[in-house]
Amino acid sequence: MPVATTRTIALQGAIGHLIDIQVDVSPGMVTTIMVGRPDAALSEARDRCRMAISNSGFQWPTTRRTTILLSPADLPKRGTHFDLAIAVGVLAASVDRDRDLPIPTTDAVFIGELTLEGQLRPVPGVLPMVMAAASRGVRRVFVPEPQAAEAALVPGMAVFGMRSLAQVVAELRGVEVPEAPPVPADSGSRLLSWRGQHRIEEGDMADLVGIPDALYAAEVAAAGGHHMLLTGPKGAGKTSLAERIPGILPDLDPEEALELTAIHSLAGALPPEGGLFRRPPYFAPHHNASATSLLGGGTGRVRPGEISRAHAGVLFLDEFPLFSIDVVEALRQPLESGEVTIARGEESATFPARGMVVLAANPCPCGDAGDDAALSHCNCEPPAMRRYQRKLRGPLADRVDIERRLSSADGWQNGDELAPRETTAAVRERVTAARQRQAQRYAGLSWRLNAHAPAQALRESWPLGADSQARLDTEVRQGRLTRRGATRVHRLAWTITDLAGRAAPADRDLDVALALRRGDPLPLRALERAG
Repeated sequence: MPVATTRTIALQGAIGHLIDIQVDVSPGMVTTIMVGRPDAALSEARDRCRMAISNSGFQWPTTRRTTILLSPADLPKRGTHFDLAIAVGVLAASVDRDRDLPIPTTDAVFIGELTLEGQLRPVPGVLPMVMAAASRGVRRVFVPEPQAAEAALVPGMAVFGMRSLAQVVAELRGVEVPEAPPVPADSGSRLLSWRGQHRIEEGDMADLVGIPDALYAAEVAAAGGHHMLLTGPKGAGKTSLAERIPGILPDLDPEEALELTAIHSLAGALPPEGGLFRRPPYFAPHHNASATSLLGGGTGRVRPGEISRAHAGVLFLDEFPLFSIDVVEALRQPLESGEVTIARGEESATFPARGMVVLAANPCPCGDAGDDAALSHCNCEPPAMRRYQRKLRGPLADRVDIERRLSSADGWQNGDELAPRETTAAVRERVTAARQRQAQRYAGLSWRLNAHAPAQALRESWPLGADSQARLDTEVRQGRLTRRGATRVHRLAWTITDLAGRAAPADRDLDVALALRRGDPLPLRALERAG
């Protein structure tokens, strides 16, 4: 069989392309040629596959010319996961019809990196690769054994988790599969254990005292997926509130769970046991994080950043004004569109980023400025103060829906230790009910939450009342709101309505939405959850 074809998947960001690997073994100068725009790691597959085939008890075609075509040839290919498909293709093309069993290859996709001994190593991105294969009608996939559970998350796919090249060939030929040593489960994962996650999971909304307006704002943000800015002196409770927001979010629906798991697979950060993510994620990168780590990118292969790994969850940026200016400017796109596009040379990748972004900032660089000038201990110089505040009042601020200012005095002045407090579970019930109303309203559309609803769709299909719209237009004409800000107030009004269980926004809902947008004190009826 001088020509054989195997299949694998090439990833461009989160999008997978079906690749035909055609192998021709024919008379000619003894050499191995790979064409089809492979990168350096893929070009090295010739040597890895040659040794893997030889050490697995098979014969590399040492007396003929071997040509390997990666088709379509104009698409750049990157990564080491092509190894298995290349090795199987070479073996299938080298079969002696008179004495060897054939190796059928056309109805399956092969994914995995080979060691020199012929073992299969895990690779990042298996889940989106298998999803891409399934969308193109492929129903069988061969993957490294530790990633079989990950591949099996795709419905209708027959998954073969294998340990070695010899096992793959035996399975294809329908003969007894030989034994092979197990593959280390963590060899393809960059997941790190973090004990602080348990602290976040154990926090409860009932722990927070004396900040009812901030608690209500967090509930509205969670219900509609709105971005939020918390300001106030150090010790006011900004971080404590942000850490509890994931707890009031409902479990991920099946579509969100699959999207999020695929993103973490691309990042090489899935736990070894596999399985879908069921709870919304929470990430809080340090303020010295680079734009690449936060938004995505990297050399060789574009990986999703923290903002995409927090998809459908919460990304908390504490001490936000201390982030570098390139990070601040780069956040504009994902906060507006819910996705981030990374371009590196010839590769362009788009990742979803529809999580809540919660920003926190002190009133000044030192954090000692207070509401009462007489009690303030701030010694910041005016130029430093202006630089700090500029990041909170620039174009990025217009893309944040809710602003709340917390005071360090709130907890002990307004807190009643004996008053009943709402638990995280109680708030999550209301948030879940509000999101269910949004799911019914936006059924069949490309967005799920109020925060993602396009402005034109809101105006045409879900408008405010005539008086409320006239008032909102007046705010824009008088320069107190931008057009973008008016759209975000419109979205907030619908979220407040959904939390209250009403059919359409009332004038009082617009009052609360404007107060949330501007950081003004909330009407008392909002804090009492008035219907």
